[in-house]
Amino acid sequence: MEKPSLSIREERVRRITHVYYSRPDIQKTIFDFSFGREICPRYFEGFGKRPDSLQYPTDILGLVRKGATSFHCSEELWANPLSLSTDLNEKELNELRIGWDLLIDIDSKYFDYSKILAELIVEVLNFHGVKNVGIKFSGSKGFHLIVPWKAFPEKMNNLKTSDMFPQYPRIITKYIAHLTNRKLIEKVSALTKTNQYVKDFQASKEVLPDVILVSPRHLFRMPYSLHEKTSLVSVVINQNKIKDFQLKDADPLKIEIKNFFPKSKEGEATELLMQALDWYKENNPEEEKKNIEFKPIKITDRSEKNFPPCVKKILQGVQDGKKRSLFVLINLFRSIGAEKDELEKIISAWNAKNESPLHQGYIKSQISWAIRRKPILPPNCNEFYKNLGVCSPDELCKFVKNPLNYVVRKNFIANQSLSRKNKDNFKNKN
Repeated sequence: MEKPSLSIREERVRRITHVYYSRPDIQKTIFDFSFGREICPRYFEGFGKRPDSLQYPTDILGLVRKGATSFHCSEELWANPLSLSTDLNEKELNELRIGWDLLIDIDSKYFDYSKILAELIVEVLNFHGVKNVGIKFSGSKGFHLIVPWKAFPEKMNNLKTSDMFPQYPRIITKYIAHLTNRKLIEKVSALTKTNQYVKDFQASKEVLPDVILVSPRHLFRMPYSLHEKTSLVSVVINQNKIKDFQLKDADPLKIEIKNFFPKSKEGEATELLMQALDWYKENNPEEEKKNIEFKPIKITDRSEKNFPPCVKKILQGVQDGKKRSLFVLINLFRSIGAEKDELEKIISAWNAKNESPLHQGYIKSQISWAIRRKPILPPNCNEFYKNLGVCSPDELCKFVKNPLNYVVRKNFIANQSLSRKNKDNFKNKN
């Protein structure tokens, strides 16, 4: 059976959006959740302008009539979202930021894997005293879990918690991933015995929370927003109903409204944050230590021939994993001396090759954030690049642990070769 053309799919989705977003309860739910958040509508051709906010519930239907199909919002909470700009420095952003929600984004190729991990994360959160957790379906094959800002302490170790974004959410997410990893692999491996479509026991790694997505001004799909590709709703689920949840439960014509934002107690997540920070201090990954000590290397020849195969593949454009790929490119080029203007040109050229380009506002915010900080290494050569589908090692890859090492070695080999050639030319002339 042939797949319907894009225009037919678009027409079908647009019909659904008009009917669905006409519901006053849907408008009210999305509007209520938007308070203090940067919001951004998505259209078939891409995201709308940033920053933006909703003034009235009816604004939602107004944007839908202009072609909006879904709505996305920030996990950061702002005094005035419309004052946001990519030109703001870290101090200015901290002054504008009221706080942040802990948003754990679970995604996987397999819906059943996502359900398993969602249940495990809820167990971990409950164990640490976080009893009030919001859970919703992403609209595709994953879930979003939220712990509200109210649950976190105002200060930790004499630091304002609101200023520690994205550092604290990243540390908590890594801590949770560490605690759930063993059980996740056990449960997924048991599942593979009865499901023929899974061939690799290591596929469990593909459902771990993606730390890269915890980033400044990152947007996620709002509760009860539609998903363009699936026409399903990002519907809210009860904690004890995750296992029973089926895709049909996200049918836009059958859903019922539930509250995604749980009624957390003040300081409910204090223990979780303390334990995560203690764990991180003792188990700070080697890669993080290198990031702290790393000094950028100035490499004048930044041509593609000196890049590892994984980076070359990324530069050709990617279909999935665009945000993770952007993270790799920004940190690699920053590590070898690229300044803001050059970085913007490289990223812009790469983004144009992607099947569905990233929104320019998102790219600018990530580049601005990176430029304001000391360069850090791109991720080491491990499952990260395999999961991106770009790992195809050559002979030199055997001797390096990081894409930066590859570039440095390639340049060294090229310089050695050039030096020998110059010596030979000098000898021949004399």
